[in-house]
Amino acid sequence: MSKEALWTKGFISIWISNFFLFLTFYYLLVSLPIYAINHLHGHQASAGLIVTIFLISAIVIRPFAGNFMQKIGKKPIFIVALVLFLMGTLLYFLPQSVGGLLLVRAFHGIGFGIATTATGTIVADLIPNSRRGEGMGYYSMSMNLAMVIGPFLGLMAINSWGVQLLFIIASICALLSLGTGLAIKLPKQENRQVHAHAKQKHTFKWSNIFEPSALSISFVAALFGIAYSSILSFVSVYANSKGLASVSGYFFVVYAVLMLMARPFTGRWFDRYGANVIIYPCIVLFAVGMFILSGMHTAGLFLVSAGLIGIGYGTLFPSFQTIAIQSAEPQRRGLATATFLSLFDSGIGIGSFLVGFIGDKIGFSSLYFYTSIYVLLGLAVYYFMYGKKVKRNVGKLAEKRVG
Repeated sequence: MSKEALWTKGFISIWISNFFLFLTFYYLLVSLPIYAINHLHGHQASAGLIVTIFLISAIVIRPFAGNFMQKIGKKPIFIVALVLFLMGTLLYFLPQSVGGLLLVRAFHGIGFGIATTATGTIVADLIPNSRRGEGMGYYSMSMNLAMVIGPFLGLMAINSWGVQLLFIIASICALLSLGTGLAIKLPKQENRQVHAHAKQKHTFKWSNIFEPSALSISFVAALFGIAYSSILSFVSVYANSKGLASVSGYFFVVYAVLMLMARPFTGRWFDRYGANVIIYPCIVLFAVGMFILSGMHTAGLFLVSAGLIGIGYGTLFPSFQTIAIQSAEPQRRGLATATFLSLFDSGIGIGSFLVGFIGDKIGFSSLYFYTSIYVLLGLAVYYFMYGKKVKRNVGKLAEKRVG
């Protein structure tokens, strides 16, 4: 039997739109704090709020975005979100103070929060059920590639090309995200689901804000997000302290290359054998990568740790998101995506604060060592929160294959 098509026009369109969405995010993530300090004469503490304010806006709006999609439809909300995101990007030309920049960041985060909720929901509708793990893995590559290219371009722009060109490039990327988003066509049942939902009478319920079936795996993802925040926020600082400034920029390049090499296999194995076969080994690889990072003194070990973390954590994130989405009813995938991303971003936000505080007290080498133990303990957390629920199903599947 031939496989159902994955790389359809719709899937490619949402992939490209999501890539430019996250490219803009990471591009500005590294350049705006420098802009705030060097051009708006802000302090380091206020520059740090640039990331926090953005994430808070995204986290707060996401649960409502999921509910909006049920009432109005996924694509209309997605397009509105991309328009808001583009407007927010254009507003960066205006602020003359850090306070004004923070207001723009708050507005920009709203568009980003709605758009990322919509993309995760739309792509779940476009991926065939038989290739859900594989498809979500490839979809997540758009974010991972943006995470590599965005910071590189952002630093080049702010350091070499000037502020005006910095914001022009960001605006072009946001416009490309909107342009490719407009080309997406959703399955026909979308309109029927929205019409049926609109006829229902609604009262306030927490289940209209969060998807209960996605909470447990989202909580697991948030715990691992706390660990991963130490990589996002401080791996370059740690490399510099070890005298490896010249190779610090290659960490995410190696991370992405190894993740991309593993993705075709891990996605297919997820669909064929179940989540546990993928997630348990990847947690171990993530922990080993953090352990090697904690004791490294050479460029070789630094990059080895990047590769292991790329395979480990780079596979965990799309696997967790796949579980969150496929656990929900089709009409509630928007809420499931919003629940997952809100809790995950909360983990990143909390982690960024905690690891900065702890790293300052005990040093980054010790921080990464203890984080490796924390990640390894995540094996038990995952087992009790989700893994034991699917163990029997995987066993039955194996028996059918043998039979």
